[in-house]
Amino acid sequence: MVEDSKTDVFLIREAIASAQVNADLHFVSDGDAATQFFDSADADANAPCPSLVLLDLNLPKASGHDVLRHLRSSKKCGKAAVVIVSSSDVLSDREAVAGLGVNGYFRKPSDYYEFMKLGNLVKGLLGAN
Repeated sequence: MVEDSKTDVFLIREAIASAQVNADLHFVSDGDAATQFFDSADADANAPCPSLVLLDLNLPKASGHDVLRHLRSSKKCGKAAVVIVSSSDVLSDREAVAGLGVNGYFRKPSDYYEFMKLGNLVKGLLGAN
């Protein structure tokens, strides 16, 4: 999960737990930390790669678009499933990430119960991989 909002991290954890997804979660709070995570995995044959990346678009230090491009260029992690989790509902954002092969786009709702639907999306994607 690449997310800089502590509130959204809390809600995402809640959504994943409510969907009873059994997964090891790793969180980073900015774009640079995310790219470093993927670079470390590429450099270490024993380092794990994520099965699924939940990625915010509006991040400090490097945008979600930049992180996604970097991830897709990773030799080891480039095939990971990606769900954009963003407050942006701008068509150009959706089109830009679609061209980089995302598996889903979840617009962050203001309603708690709507946010919890993210858990089932994650569960479905992890079950498909």
